[in-house]
Amino acid sequence: MQRVRNMPKRPCADPTCTALVDIKDRYCAIHKPLQVENRPSAYQRGYDHKWQKASKRYLSEHPFCAECMKQGKITLATDVDHKKAHKGNKILFWDMNNWQSLCHSCHSKKTAKEDNGGWY
Repeated sequence: MQRVRNMPKRPCADPTCTALVDIKDRYCAIHKPLQVENRPSAYQRGYDHKWQKASKRYLSEHPFCAECMKQGKITLATDVDHKKAHKGNKILFWDMNNWQSLCHSCHSKKTAKEDNGGWY
């Protein structure tokens, strides 16, 4: 007799949903169809060598997480965030006034809150 192992479950990635999904899935059956199936690659979204170079320079000039600093904490930033999502707009993408340094935790929370981790 073959033994069936129960795989752990995790919450659906939709922030309004409480359903549990298999660990290999991101969304429940209800929310999966709502997601963009063919998300452009990071390179196609503009995160290429030029971006890597610019963001590295920005982090060296702005080394601390802007969100943590608002809370009185000093945390080294790891990510350059677009304050307003650019959604493919190259002018907004390259506008340094729209950039902020964030630690990975704050950047992940902000991204999940704004667009459920997706790109539309």
